[in-house]
Amino acid sequence: MEEEIDTPGDSSSKPCGPLEEYRIPDYILKPDAQQVLVDHAPQCPVLVFINSKSGGQLGSSLITTYRELLNEAQVIDLSEEAPDKVLRRLYVNVERLKIEGDILAVQIWRTMRLIVAGGDGTASWLLGVVSDLKLSHPPPVATVPLGTGNNLPFSFGWGKKNPSTDQEAVKSFLGLVKHAKEIKIDSWHLMLRMRAPKEGPCEPIAPLELPHSLHAFHRVSSGDSLDVEGYHTFRGGFWNYFSMGMDAEVSYAFHSERKRNPEKFKNQMTNQGTYAKLGLKQGWFCASLSHSSSRNIPQFAKVKVMKRAGGHWEELQIHHSIRSIVCLNLPSFSGGLNPWGTPGTRRAEDREFTAPYVDDGLLEVVGFRDAWHGLVLLAPNGHGHRLAQAHRIRFEFHKGVADHTFMRVDGEPWKQPLPTDDDTVVVEISCLGQVTMLANEPCKSKSFSDPLSSLGHDSHHHDHGNEDKDGMGDDDEWEDGRRKFGAADTFKLPDEIDIAHLS
Repeated sequence: MEEEIDTPGDSSSKPCGPLEEYRIPDYILKPDAQQVLVDHAPQCPVLVFINSKSGGQLGSSLITTYRELLNEAQVIDLSEEAPDKVLRRLYVNVERLKIEGDILAVQIWRTMRLIVAGGDGTASWLLGVVSDLKLSHPPPVATVPLGTGNNLPFSFGWGKKNPSTDQEAVKSFLGLVKHAKEIKIDSWHLMLRMRAPKEGPCEPIAPLELPHSLHAFHRVSSGDSLDVEGYHTFRGGFWNYFSMGMDAEVSYAFHSERKRNPEKFKNQMTNQGTYAKLGLKQGWFCASLSHSSSRNIPQFAKVKVMKRAGGHWEELQIHHSIRSIVCLNLPSFSGGLNPWGTPGTRRAEDREFTAPYVDDGLLEVVGFRDAWHGLVLLAPNGHGHRLAQAHRIRFEFHKGVADHTFMRVDGEPWKQPLPTDDDTVVVEISCLGQVTMLANEPCKSKSFSDPLSSLGHDSHHHDHGNEDKDGMGDDDEWEDGRRKFGAADTFKLPDEIDIAHLS
């Protein structure tokens, strides 16, 4: 049995400082630091990643406070150092120390928790890095709401309002992280393929149009298993949602305006007000009058779903009035709304659906006609038009009157060109493993694995969750090269992207 350093149960009675239970020594974090003897192992060692450009000036203030309370080296400013470099350095060093018999390194490796403060895009960046590193014991992640929508923090009980940055608020948050429960959630791989243009720029999507939360959404290399001659293939991942249509268009307008006038987007309330105004300005509340039906989803796209791992593809019959489709993994969209709701048994069309779970290998697919339709989410038991629950989803875009549409993943939008000839643009979404989040109470997300949240769960949904959790046994497409989210070894932020634009 491995020897362990004493870990006192009551931190208030310890002879060391009040936050020693979260502190990681320098020599664990820095390979060149001098090794020291530590009497007590930290009960809850944390590594903190903060987007200093999120939340107006809150990100910078939060960094200052965390560094006052913890070891400065365990608080990382994401504008200065990317998480893949930090985690690679840390885990290489910890493995070396473990081989040398360092007991403290072993215990920190077992108990370390990650904190990420930023928007949903920043959180997705870190989750992508953790996923791609393929750690044998990946650390769970807590999220601080420092963006505009903050769907990820809200889904796991961390709230959606930007936090206070004083020492007492940070100490309180660390206490919640210490006692938070772990909950696994599905990770989703997204692949986009489009034919390479015969003339014009080599990149089909300009760099500033790329979705920032998909930091690995680069063209795959020629040696990658997804590479197809004559096509540009991109890929990445998401944890909250993928959407296309009117909601993504409003989001794109918001992000474009923020790029042009960053000084106007310094606090959460102002950002949310601007977002609402843009929705009104674009006419989505009277979409049938102000927008051509050529922008309705069925006019330029077919949607196919595979309901179970290893099943067959089925084409969804989508009503001609649908202008927006959302594929949900978590029960929070557009600042805390739940488009799927909880299906009942009274209506025949709802009987094939079940309550949403974040670890069942299924996405909930919902459609909306216009912004008024979206407002039903504000009512008790309100929901969008439920289309399907699926293990894999495939969008096939063909030539139509519209030459582009809008898409977004985890809050980050982009403008997607559509075919101008007989070719097809394909977006395919597949379940690809899981990550571990930290959940505070009350937690909106329900886990299939948690008996308290899966009471009343029916047997046919149980089959979905157990057939193939990682989604790697569907067919021979799942080669080794596809078993990661990034086109590179880990999610990396492109050099031309300013992290201030992460939501």
